[in-house]
Amino acid sequence: MRTTNHPLGWLALSVLILAGLPTAVQSQTFRTDDPVLRQMWVEGMENSQTEEMAQVLMDSIGPRLSGSPGFDAAADWLVSVYDEWGVEVRREEYGTWRGWRQGALHVDLTSPRIQTLEAKLLAWSPGTNGFLEGDVVVIPSFSSEADVEEWLSSIEGKIVLASHAEPTCREPQALERLARDATVDGLRQEREDRMRSWADRLGALGDHPHRALEEAGAVGIITSRWSGGWGVNKIFSASTEEAVSIDLSCEDYGLVSRLAENEQSPSIRIHAETEELGTVPMHNVMAEIPGTELPDEYVLLSAHLDSWHGATGATDNGTGTITMLEAMRILKEAYPNPRRTILVGHWGGEEQGLIGSRAYAEDNPEVVENLQAVFNQDNGTWRVDYIQAQGLLGASANLARWVAQLPTEISEHIELDLPGPQEVGGSDHVAFLCYGAPGWRLQSHYPDYRQYTWHTNRDTYDKIIFDDLENNATLAAMLAYLASEDPDRVPRDRAVLPTDPRTGEPRDWIPCRDPVRSWGR
Repeated sequence: MRTTNHPLGWLALSVLILAGLPTAVQSQTFRTDDPVLRQMWVEGMENSQTEEMAQVLMDSIGPRLSGSPGFDAAADWLVSVYDEWGVEVRREEYGTWRGWRQGALHVDLTSPRIQTLEAKLLAWSPGTNGFLEGDVVVIPSFSSEADVEEWLSSIEGKIVLASHAEPTCREPQALERLARDATVDGLRQEREDRMRSWADRLGALGDHPHRALEEAGAVGIITSRWSGGWGVNKIFSASTEEAVSIDLSCEDYGLVSRLAENEQSPSIRIHAETEELGTVPMHNVMAEIPGTELPDEYVLLSAHLDSWHGATGATDNGTGTITMLEAMRILKEAYPNPRRTILVGHWGGEEQGLIGSRAYAEDNPEVVENLQAVFNQDNGTWRVDYIQAQGLLGASANLARWVAQLPTEISEHIELDLPGPQEVGGSDHVAFLCYGAPGWRLQSHYPDYRQYTWHTNRDTYDKIIFDDLENNATLAAMLAYLASEDPDRVPRDRAVLPTDPRTGEPRDWIPCRDPVRSWGR
């Protein structure tokens, strides 16, 4: 564990002493005889239910896009699980969203040859009302507004390519490891040139280029948002109302783009089933174990339930959902009568701007005022290895004390950053941290998550490492217990944050933002 700029010298020293104990002591599972922690270890590490629950959520229920039947199905399932365990649970509506259901999608190159293409429908895209077939055109470079108008007049009934094509779809790590430096530099420069050219082309179409294409009569918009690895694309939302919007894989987009650039007459057939469901309610799923001594003080476990739809949202944020669900099971078994009330928030609308958690914080000021701690998990598989105190000065002491009581098999992997520089963005803990509440993120290692599973078409059940998921759920349960039992209320005094390079002054505390409670607001 690392301490950073810690104001309490005795605490920093105690953490170092713990880290420096003889190997025989370090190798012991527990540093304390606490029977609740021992029972939690058995429940979480030996009797885990994470695999069974994750399989239902990711495989059977699947993606959980805001406003979709999949999100409602996941919420129904959570309620049924908590009911079965005898844990108080409720849905809390916070607003509405655009209801949308995706059906089957099939995309084929039909000219100059036949090939089935790897495609994903962008969220809230229109469908095709049967089969749609059209010639594919690429946005050219323009030298004048007259060129733009002339080209737009030619695309009625066409399918338009609206992204740059990558010069290679190999992951950069492989290139840097195996290719000559000159090759790597050349490919990097080519990519930058293509991106710059496409920014100019799209900019010539105005502030909303996809809408301009749609208004000119394009029947389909094809993009490709490559994630920088083998077979992975980021899959987000459409900005069209009538033209079907799809994402093609890096490889297939490159193929179709080369055919169009070389005037080899590509055409594509698309069959996309979608259903508009109107305005639908959105909600959070909240469960709680009431406190016995301090019922009006709270420990909150936090994870968002919604996901993007390109895959099944396994590591964003199925793993966080299962972590907190399993933590509540462990708490119910090992600590059914907590000192403080323990809540769990399974948030909706995180992917649209932390909507569910921000709405809950705004609607429940008495909970925010009396939060002892928030523990949020939202960044993929791998075990938790970093906890930052988010700029909370005195609270760093409580956090370090809790981590020091964890079994070594869990704590030895954790780096503490006290009081920390504070994140400027992040996840749902920010909805509470902005008010000054102790909102902390249980973070795991990032690189392959950002490259390969975060918001991609490959974020599926098989990416989950269950040894780590069991570790993380057990950790969350133990931290909730230790925070609940702590005789001291966690303080909220703030550290001086790092310097903002734009102003030369310490950064301001992260601001609270109004939740966007309806589509298009």
